[in-house]
Amino acid sequence: MTSKKPRSSVARIKTGSFERRLSLTRAGLFAGSRMATHMATNWFGSKERREARHSKMLSSQAEFLVEELGKLKGSVVKIGQVMALYGEHFLPEEVTEALHTLEDQGTSLAWPSVQKVLERELGAERLAQLDVDAEPIGAASLGQVHRAVRKSDGLELVLKIQYPGVDEAVDSDLNAVAQILAMARLVSFGPEFKDWLEEVRTMMHREVDYALEARTTEHFRQMLEGDDRYVVPRVLEEYTTHHVIASTYESGWPVSSEKVAELSLERRSALGRAALELFFKELFEWGEIQTDPNFGNYRIRIAEDTDGDTDKIVLLDFGAVQSYSDEFLDPVRSMIKASYERDLERVIEGGIKLHFMSTDWPDDILKRFGEVCMSVLEPLAPANGEWPDYAVNEQGQYRWKQSDLPSRVARQAARSAISRYFRIPPKEFVFLNRKLIGVYTFIAVLRSEFNGEDLLRAYLYGESTDEETRPAG
Repeated sequence: MTSKKPRSSVARIKTGSFERRLSLTRAGLFAGSRMATHMATNWFGSKERREARHSKMLSSQAEFLVEELGKLKGSVVKIGQVMALYGEHFLPEEVTEALHTLEDQGTSLAWPSVQKVLERELGAERLAQLDVDAEPIGAASLGQVHRAVRKSDGLELVLKIQYPGVDEAVDSDLNAVAQILAMARLVSFGPEFKDWLEEVRTMMHREVDYALEARTTEHFRQMLEGDDRYVVPRVLEEYTTHHVIASTYESGWPVSSEKVAELSLERRSALGRAALELFFKELFEWGEIQTDPNFGNYRIRIAEDTDGDTDKIVLLDFGAVQSYSDEFLDPVRSMIKASYERDLERVIEGGIKLHFMSTDWPDDILKRFGEVCMSVLEPLAPANGEWPDYAVNEQGQYRWKQSDLPSRVARQAARSAISRYFRIPPKEFVFLNRKLIGVYTFIAVLRSEFNGEDLLRAYLYGESTDEETRPAG
């Protein structure tokens, strides 16, 4: 259901080589000397002009960095993407903006090299059981995906194949990226940044641990088994190794495709509700959350395509699933409940327990920050007159896309002078917040219109949802 685009290919992906490290070091030295010259000469003019020149220099440095990282591919690209997603509290705005432009290239590993990986990982006998399409259906920074058919029964499957040496290059690549950031004077290596960098390291090792991803995929499949709103591929253990994941091929359309956009509002809203409830299951029941908001990890299977009765969300990638302890999640859940109940004091208490608000802040700043946290729950609150007119349809349902909620919350936070006091939040909260934004954006792209209050109450108080109590027909 997705068209193939012609891809260029290379014979090998350079990972961890001397030339690779040398390239990054040279780039860092060049950027560092350029920044040093700028710092030595940027003493003249008004404060506004100096700040404008410094911002322009940061942008130039960041663009140069992205260009250099993009040349190297492999885990370096993934590291840059992760930093773009989760680095807003640690990196200058100019750097995160530039890193957001760092995309996976269309370049794939040539088939003879891929075939060698498969022969080494599966062995000639098992590989002979499969008819593998030499043309990849997807190529990213850490590996690529090929369709295949099992000859014995015609089962369609996909093989996610990791590029050779990528897993061994994670540490050296991350150290090199951190070094170039420091040499280019784009970041200060304080304790918070070092802690965050180690969390990125942990995330990257998890991303390249295909055995772990295979187990997690099966775990989620079993947890969602019987719920016809979701599809999770079945892992085929006999063709799965530390560098190859084999799973059933699950068809579907991209979330932003015209085919999905043509669905009725009722069906798009049902998909949006399913996405929201999946997040609630992760947060309130499982404590295991897929933290990568990339829409490439999802597809929509339209009922008519399979003669089914229900449109489904296909979940494709479980490499970024993180487990959270109740010690961390309980204050988060408490904050959500307090926000729903409009209990500002308890919201503030939760923020203090999570260490991104502080008792020594002025009362008005604590109050404003608490109000910003509460405003995030707007689509999940009781329908009321406080919703903007453009965020409500004629039936009183919340219009997720038209509401422009993320931008409004960001503006509210900026106006409240919170940034002067705001601490770097716990790394877990950074990933959880990114997940929430991803869920809201997913629902907005579907152009869903529904109120999420009944779903939230079901997980806060164990009440039945509107769908469960609605008469049949």
